[in-house]
Amino acid sequence: MNIPGDDFYTLVSAALKKRGEETLQRALYLALREAILCGRLQPGSRLSGSRTLAQQLSLSRNTVNAALEQLTLEGYLLRSRQGTRVAQLAQRDVALDLPEPAVTLARRVAQLPAPVARDIPVPAFTPGTPAINYFPLPLWRRLYDRVLREEGCALLGYGDPAGEPSLRSAIARHLAISRGIDCDTSQIVITEGALEGVNLCTMLLSEPGDVVWVEDPGYAGAKSAFAKAGLTMAGMPVDEEGICWEGQQAPPPSFIFTSPSHQFPYGSVLSARRRLALLELAQRHNAWIIEDDYDSEFRYTGEPVPAMLGMVNNAPVVYLGTFSKTLFPSLRIGFMVLPPALAKAALPAIGALLRGGHRAEQRTLALFIEEGHYARHLAAMRRLYRKRYLQLREALDAELATAHRILAGEGGMHLTVSIEGIDDRRLVQQARAFQLAPAALSGYYLDARQGQTGLVLGYGNTSASQFAPGIRRIQRLITQQQGGKA
Repeated sequence: MNIPGDDFYTLVSAALKKRGEETLQRALYLALREAILCGRLQPGSRLSGSRTLAQQLSLSRNTVNAALEQLTLEGYLLRSRQGTRVAQLAQRDVALDLPEPAVTLARRVAQLPAPVARDIPVPAFTPGTPAINYFPLPLWRRLYDRVLREEGCALLGYGDPAGEPSLRSAIARHLAISRGIDCDTSQIVITEGALEGVNLCTMLLSEPGDVVWVEDPGYAGAKSAFAKAGLTMAGMPVDEEGICWEGQQAPPPSFIFTSPSHQFPYGSVLSARRRLALLELAQRHNAWIIEDDYDSEFRYTGEPVPAMLGMVNNAPVVYLGTFSKTLFPSLRIGFMVLPPALAKAALPAIGALLRGGHRAEQRTLALFIEEGHYARHLAAMRRLYRKRYLQLREALDAELATAHRILAGEGGMHLTVSIEGIDDRRLVQQARAFQLAPAALSGYYLDARQGQTGLVLGYGNTSASQFAPGIRRIQRLITQQQGGKA
């Protein structure tokens, strides 16, 4: 049985002297553990007694005993009346540095869309970001403090998996007024944004290999969820009437994902004719429509477009909404509205899949809605975004000399500009060097090589003073790409 020599304790002493901010106990523990893992202390080797070891290392006996007890607890040492020995960790020597493992990701990962950069601060023209500097933060803080003051520790435990009842009730009343949806609290499930709603739909209602029709181009986050669930995506083109499946050769769907009130990124509104036809098609194929209503609150002309969920009785529609676009992204609160029969059937699964959380934030949001602050904020943002929309169009007319076509308008927080003959993904990469972050239109297609090229210009969180110089810079980059002088 080996007993470590003086050279070993010299190495341990040197390690203790280089411990940095570690305590002596922690430093001794780490030095001995590394010696065991590296093989400097062989299995079966006996260490000196704690008193002797303390003298050899110039440490207190309590420090030595604490380090040895921790190593014994973790299985590196064996301590008995006969002394302290190094445990047998494996059939062969254990190496501290293992070979780098072979990394093979699941095949479905290759189907995921490219990740979206999340810069802080948010660069100009970033799509999908609201005017967060206009959010009434002092008011929100007062409501939040009030919730904590009145309910305190009662909110620190898990809540209802479907979300706080007060928030679900507030959402139900808001939807009845603003979206024409007649639902009750039992049909609403609070989610961490719309994407979690898509994930829940796939978990509850699909099997791997099922076919889902998606808008092409369309929301990349939903495509990620469908790829993760192992669904087969069939892209449906989009025109001025929204999703267009007529004349397309595609297998019958189990799911149809659409944003009928303001298609992303084209901005189309799904016509009444197609809405009714899509509902009939879904009923015929026993399919579910996932209605993504991500920013329909921001419509600049006429009345808000009613949701598909409230269009006919017993519509096979799951409605998704989010407060990330209307309030601020980091709130991470969205919701889904399930038809009554589905809500009842899914209740046990919701309890197994979700854990109630963010309770104080949900209670605060409920107050924000119920006391009228949400409606006033929406009205103010609607005025602001309409003004920015018009100013951005003026900047495009004045500064973008390259032939282009505006596809999205009259609502939301972005404009989509179709520009033929450019490498839009390369252009987007170049623009980031100038703190500009439009999105490449081609990136929203299932196959970027088959889609239109252009830019998706977000104006929600971009001030009007940035429009003209930003478009001017984009024009220079296009000119350079096409071989001209900037």
